[in-house]
Amino acid sequence: MCTVCGCGDTVTVDGRAMTHEEAHRLGLPHSHDHDHDHDHDHDHDHGHHHHGNDHDHSHGHDHPDHHDHDHGHDHHHYGTGAAGVSVPGLTQARLIAVETSILAKNDALAAGNRRVLNALGVLALNLMSSPGSGKTTLLCQTIRALQDTPLAVIEGDQQTSHDADRIRATGARALQINTGKGCHLDAQMVGHAIDSLRPRPASILFIENVGNLVCPAAFDLGEDAKVAILSVTEGEDKPLKYPDMFTAARLAILNKTDLAPHCDVDLDLYEANLRRVNPAITVLRLSARTGEGMAEWIDWLRARLADKQA
Repeated sequence: MCTVCGCGDTVTVDGRAMTHEEAHRLGLPHSHDHDHDHDHDHDHDHGHHHHGNDHDHSHGHDHPDHHDHDHGHDHHHYGTGAAGVSVPGLTQARLIAVETSILAKNDALAAGNRRVLNALGVLALNLMSSPGSGKTTLLCQTIRALQDTPLAVIEGDQQTSHDADRIRATGARALQINTGKGCHLDAQMVGHAIDSLRPRPASILFIENVGNLVCPAAFDLGEDAKVAILSVTEGEDKPLKYPDMFTAARLAILNKTDLAPHCDVDLDLYEANLRRVNPAITVLRLSARTGEGMAEWIDWLRARLADKQA
């Protein structure tokens, strides 16, 4: 289990389970050429589908020495100490070292993803939000609006393929990643998905992350930009409560604006709080249901794709 976010170590790609224990115990055959201990480049041997059986068994699982106790530390208060979290049996220094190790490994894998996508001229966007913000509905409407623009979608959820099924119903290619107990996608999962999807050159890759306003902000996937989607029903203080998410995002979409008159919300306060935590953030007001603001969103996407080709 990840000591940074509490994620488990089981992931399923399109119905095929990928666990560290099973892969190691069964010696599952695979044709993946990644070296997950290093900053990898993807070897696209597309004669095979790569489902991630060649795991770096140390990825996200730096197992601590259980005798490294700091008994002078109060372990009962979450969020205390330099690491910002308390775990029984781990000193603050050890927690910081573990988090640094996990994120460093993820960043190395993300750099490999980014090299592959850049070589193809693919615009990759990491869509992040809490559950129920309307990500999938917005994505379906976006796919329809983009018409002939080539694109593909990676869907992240703890369970089910419901969202990927909805995306496929639009005619777009989609791959579902079920994270099990995991609360976010990481660069390794996305790297394997890229190998399977084989995005077309000069296309858009949408990565719909697990619904969660905390962990996805910390994990680079190799994307060009993080896009935070915030429903007007969630409350104007959400950017202040979850600043890391909105600080990491390049664009914030204030979604479900058609509900604003019924929710007694202040859209200007939403924007003010977003810019309070991230003065450089771009904010779009949008309703995927009514189409309000969709033209601005599509223009933003086309401009970013054009920048990618320049």
